[in-house]
Amino acid sequence: MNLEESKSRIILNEYVVANTNATDYPGGFSCEEPWSHKKFQKNFRIEIVRYNKTEMEFDLIGVHAAIANAFRRVILSEVPSMAIEKVKIFNNTTLLQDEVLAHRLGLIPLKADPRLFEYKAEADAEPTEQDTLEFELKIKCTWNGNAPKDATHPDDLYRNHNVYTKHLKWIPIGGQADIYNAEQVGPVFEDILLNKLRPGHELDLRLLAVKGIGKDHAKFSPVATASYRLLPEITLTKDVEGELAERLQSCFSPGVIGLEDNGHGKKRAKVKDARYDSCSRNVFRYEDLKDSVKMARVKDHYIFSVESVGALPPDVLFVEAIKVLKKKCMTFLEELNEAAAEK
Repeated sequence: MNLEESKSRIILNEYVVANTNATDYPGGFSCEEPWSHKKFQKNFRIEIVRYNKTEMEFDLIGVHAAIANAFRRVILSEVPSMAIEKVKIFNNTTLLQDEVLAHRLGLIPLKADPRLFEYKAEADAEPTEQDTLEFELKIKCTWNGNAPKDATHPDDLYRNHNVYTKHLKWIPIGGQADIYNAEQVGPVFEDILLNKLRPGHELDLRLLAVKGIGKDHAKFSPVATASYRLLPEITLTKDVEGELAERLQSCFSPGVIGLEDNGHGKKRAKVKDARYDSCSRNVFRYEDLKDSVKMARVKDHYIFSVESVGALPPDVLFVEAIKVLKKKCMTFLEELNEAAAEK
């Protein structure tokens, strides 16, 4: 292993993962110059690989693992969102118990932008238009008098036997109707099944949604998932052709190893895209292949994935996470300065 590899690569050998030691900063080494802001600016970059309204995959390059993990944890637990916190149950004659129903309702993702609302000062304080959204769920299941005599399917026999998020009705508080509409604050999806009813079953509920963060309850987490992994790196140390090439291709995830013509009518293996390799190390099962490939992971190159529940797009969530982390750093610096001033 050369010096550059020892600084920047984790090596995946047959029986051990080598060179997992960390330094104080990316690319850092005891014999090198100390960390500098100028050096960080030169090496740091973000490259967006895939993006849509709810999912984003991007590369975070030139940062320490602690920074990447801080972003992940902040997105999961400290970027706020709106969720149903209290359920006032006036009538519930369904088979779903009150507490189970309330928990299920709390997990409904809402479109409301949390940046437009305030945190409630006190949990038991009266709801206001600045800190609360109110919804009503009132539905009753009845027999369908027009159902065919030989009908057996619930859709034919009953009316309102399935309760969906589309049945939630927004009740504006104060002047909220002048600022928002039901499309802006209601459920992200209208077809989430909440309950199943039969004739005589009835629900009469009032729901109060407030602003919160994921570390208080998972329902406030704005993402379905946020994760990162190190960039895989695969290098072929020699030419692999014919049947060996096909077998080598089968050792990796689809699309990682490609086959090309070697110019003599034989297939030759090549690294097509190492990015989505699972690093399973299946290639080490074969004595005739194990020496033909070298697998590693780049220490300071993180493939970051963010999947929003729908209230805010994933890029906005990442920016909000940066704001939260920045505020934490400023608070910490202020406390250090205060402690230094007292000495």
